[in-house]
Amino acid sequence: MKKALTALFFTLPCLVLALACAHAQARSHAQATAKPAAASQRESRDGEAEARLIEIYKLIGQSSPREALRKAESLVRDHPNFQLAQLVYGDLLAGFTRPLRAPGDVPEITASKTAAPLLAELRQESLLRLRALRERPAPGTVPSQFLALSPRNKHAIAIDASRSRLYLFENSAGGIKLVADYYISVGKSGIEKSVEGDLRTPVGVYFITSNLDRKSLRDFYGSGALPINYPNQLDVKRGKTGGGIWLHGTPPAQFSRAPLATDGCVVLANPDLERIIRTVEVRSTPVVIAHSLKWVAPQSLAADSKSFESMLQGWHSAKSSGDMAKLTAWYTPDFTSYGKTLAEWTPALQTELKQLGGRDIQLKDVSYLRWTDSTDTMVVTFGELVKGAKTGRTKRQYWVRQGSQWKIFFEGTI
Repeated sequence: MKKALTALFFTLPCLVLALACAHAQARSHAQATAKPAAASQRESRDGEAEARLIEIYKLIGQSSPREALRKAESLVRDHPNFQLAQLVYGDLLAGFTRPLRAPGDVPEITASKTAAPLLAELRQESLLRLRALRERPAPGTVPSQFLALSPRNKHAIAIDASRSRLYLFENSAGGIKLVADYYISVGKSGIEKSVEGDLRTPVGVYFITSNLDRKSLRDFYGSGALPINYPNQLDVKRGKTGGGIWLHGTPPAQFSRAPLATDGCVVLANPDLERIIRTVEVRSTPVVIAHSLKWVAPQSLAADSKSFESMLQGWHSAKSSGDMAKLTAWYTPDFTSYGKTLAEWTPALQTELKQLGGRDIQLKDVSYLRWTDSTDTMVVTFGELVKGAKTGRTKRQYWVRQGSQWKIFFEGTI
């Protein structure tokens, strides 16, 4: 039985023990600094159920099936709606009576046509959880989209759809630090949403726009929901349609959903979502959704950040000068601002310059988030404060690279 189970779980291209060690290292600091809690509280802590599942995989890899079975029984008792844990528990029980060929090895005589898709989804979920834990980002690295975060961006989120993984970051004076990561589900048809109803999750740079109280939602959304601003201004420029893309939880009957299971939203287990809800800030927390994240050392982004900063400074100088010709040269011919073309928007800009009366403009809390696909786009958010004023406005611009230059194709107050 030990050989059968060990062989079964070593069909993955790495050692389960190594996976568990990587997972333990990733969470060790948080666990070391956490306050003592009752067992029932630990059960519902974010990431706890997955950590216990990985521990079971580790025991299987160590040829300790009876201890693995004991822990699996405890896990499914604490989380009876965790279907993947139920699958592993069933395999462990079955492994004492017959050889196993694959995870969820149900005899053909008892396997129905309706059960086969569910088993396939659970197997894929297992592989993705293990892959994400095996292929950990190097310590200290960050997604390449996070060119520069301002102090107002206290947290940031990055989603790697290829790994079904959400990464949560903390931004402080010491830089951006990965603090947690979680398994997630995306659209039934995958990613790269383009039209309403296509059952895809969008990719790009977004922001959390609100926090919907769970009491106002159906049980389907679990512990709550965090809508994001899809379609963003790049999506609008590209003619993409649809809306209602949320980060939300799972219904009571499910601990987690299949990797491809939503209508386009990003879905987390409820304890994980609750951690996100407690942590992030509405309107200032960026959410990057990518097919695959590119992890880089923060210092490698400095050159690009400085290069773009000189462009932003050029726009700032043109606006401070009050010269309309110089200023409008920074905008693309197809510029829009909430439905207004450049020609329609220019009079409001002229009025704004007159009101400045030659006073300097200060830019505060500037952040740059870069998105590169068929074009190179920069999402810039900053506070704009007229010299001498006590309050100002928060603005967002979308810039596009045109050759060696950057131009603005959207600008608006948020």
